[in-house]
Amino acid sequence: MAVEAQNRVQLAASHWKPRFVANGIDLNDFERALAMLSEWKDWAPYWRDTGDAHKALADAATRAGHTVTATEAYQRAAWSYHLGKFLWFEDRGLHEDLARRTVDAYRKALPGLDPPGERVELPFEGAVVPGNLRRPRGVARPPVVLMVPGLDSVKEELFAMENDFLKRGMATLSVDGPGQGENERRFPIRPDWSGVVTAILDGLRGRDDLDLSRVGLMGISMGGIYGPFAAAKEKRLRALIALAGPYDLSECWPALNSLTKGGYVHYTHSRDEAEAFEKSKQMSLHGVIDKVDCPVLVIHGAKDRLFPPGQAERIVREAKHATLLMYPEGNHVCNNITYKYRPAMADWMKERLRA
Repeated sequence: MAVEAQNRVQLAASHWKPRFVANGIDLNDFERALAMLSEWKDWAPYWRDTGDAHKALADAATRAGHTVTATEAYQRAAWSYHLGKFLWFEDRGLHEDLARRTVDAYRKALPGLDPPGERVELPFEGAVVPGNLRRPRGVARPPVVLMVPGLDSVKEELFAMENDFLKRGMATLSVDGPGQGENERRFPIRPDWSGVVTAILDGLRGRDDLDLSRVGLMGISMGGIYGPFAAAKEKRLRALIALAGPYDLSECWPALNSLTKGGYVHYTHSRDEAEAFEKSKQMSLHGVIDKVDCPVLVIHGAKDRLFPPGQAERIVREAKHATLLMYPEGNHVCNNITYKYRPAMADWMKERLRA
């Protein structure tokens, strides 16, 4: 059991170190975790304590009136809390506590971001889709890019990606949909995101600071399958980016690591892996991707260990208007070459959302 637990720490590090460092986690905090931890049960407590240390710095900076310092420390705190619980389910109480801490810390950071962020809550099936909305400086009515997380990511994790779109004059709205972040307990993961996106766009109607005639969607990993499901029915989407998404999750299932399978059990509200696997069969773009009329950019890494590159190639073959960016050295979500894919996807989206 101890060997298995230690392997899970190393598994988490080998798969997700590039992702979290690329999205804001301090490299030294991550390396310290690997040096200190030998058992998976200690993963979340370590990142809780690390988040608390950053939050203490943020609170002190707030009291001193140092807004920039406080904002950055609240972000680091939020990212640490999220990393602690993202695929960790050893103690459901601690998992839920870290989820709350993630949201609370990031809400304190939002006003101080550059450009600032605004929390929005858009009505959805008796609850809400919460989102972080940011608008570029100097643009009266910018186009909007919906940012859709994946299986285990949340809206608070997408800051670095948001910035690439914002610098090019596009607003960003990062959301927690079914099975994600604040909605992980309210709703299980669902394949068909058309109703989710329709609710988001309807909820934004009436805002005069956004151009809702120019809306694109960027989905990450599992978000890369939610996007095509949405665009197949919700025709207000002008452009779509599928970043490291699968064509058919059930085809990828046998090779998925144990942490990812455990996450899918949790976020689909399944009893066990067998039930989760049956649900994964719904996550297929067969008969869906060919109904997407808008242009699609598919970005994938040839060294992706979760979703083989053939999945991306199949999406492009069956889509009406698709472009493939396959990076030979790229890992899952190409987090090891963010300087290549992020500018490329933001430039592509800007061209498609021109007035």
